[in-house]
Parts: sequence; C-alpha cells; structure tokens
Amino acid sequence: MDNLFSPDLQNYLIEVTSPEEPLLSHLRQETKTTFGMENMITGPVAGKFLQFLVALSGAKNCLELGTFTGYSALNIAKALPMDGKLITCEIDATYAKFAQSYFNKSPHGQKIEIKQGNSITIIPTLNITFDFIFIDADKANYPHYYEMLLPKLRTHGLMVIDNALWKGEVINPQDKRTQAIDALNKKARQDETVETVMLSVRDGMLLIRKL
Repeated sequence: MDNLFSPDLQNYLIEVTSPEEPLLSHLRQETKTTFGMENMITGPVAGKFLQFLVALSGAKNCLELGTFTGYSALNIAKALPMDGKLITCEIDATYAKFAQSYFNKSPHGQKIEIKQGNSITIIPTLNITFDFIFIDADKANYPHYYEMLLPKLRTHGLMVIDNALWKGEVINPQDKRTQAIDALNKKARQDETVETVMLSVRDGMLLIRKL
C-alpha cells in the first residue's frame, strides 16, 4: 500500500516508529545493493509491527515461510524469549546463505533455524505446535499453506499473511497468484474456527487468530 502514501508520509511513518536497529538498517541497504529488491523486505514499520505481535502474544515457537534476506526473521527473533525458537523456510540457497550471515551477527541469531527447501515439503516434517506463523512465501500456495499449517497452530495462536492486498489487485484478481491470495483471504474469513482482521500495513497483512 506504499503507493497510496506520499514519500513524505512514508518517511513520517518510519520517523515516529521506534528506531530500526543498525544491523537491520545495514541488512536492508545491503539487500538493495546486492539483490536490488529492497521492496521484498518487510521494512522498518511492518518489521516493528511483527515484533509487537510476537511480544504481545507471548509466542515462543514461531514459523516463517519465506526468509528472503532475513529482515523479518530478525525482527521476530528479537521479540522471542531466550529459549524461544523461530524456524524459517527459504527455497533459494543464495538467500538462505545471505540471511544466515546476518543471523550470525545478531545476538538473537541463535534463536533462528533456517530450513532450506520447498515449504510444501518441509511443513509435513515439522512436528511442532506453533504459537505464531508468518507466511510470506510463494503466493500461489497461500491456500495450501493455510490448510497445512492451521492444525499446527495452537489455540489462540496467531497467523499473519503478508502481501494480503497484493497492490490492490485482490479486488479484481486476474493472475494465479492474486487469485490464490484472494482465495485465502476469503477462506479464512469464512472459517468458523478462526477470526480475522485485514490491515493496510505495507502491502496488506491479514491477521488470523485460531479460536
């Protein structure tokens, strides 16, 4: 949703949010220079929002689908207790290696375990009940991720879906990715075992709380 805000207003949002840690700022800049895809990073405001959600929910066991360069993972890990754990799945070996290099620099890095591979094949191997799940991987598989992971989410646990508004294209979904995101949004809304709220943070975040 950044395109709906002026650059000045976007900067204001960042300025009135608690400051980004130097390591995260460096990670964001290096992602931009190395991969040229800074927009794929959660960003300072949404990253801090994830920290708030993890801390307020008291989560201890977390799962992330889609590590990319590790920005969101580091935000989640910071909010975890010292004995907390985040499993993050990344299909691209280059991104996984890059992210691990930053995890090694962070005092919270020991809480993070990267599983490199396809999330669809990794999920069935995870015999863990999660308190918090963040989904930001292959958009076409969003409905499948939801179906596979909801049974692994504890009662009153929180699932967060990133890019849930997909640049506004969910209003009239044309391609497979947009259709899949729209399908998940509506599927969760109609699921009586959860409650949902859609937020216009960055590209949209759908919060799903298991009842």
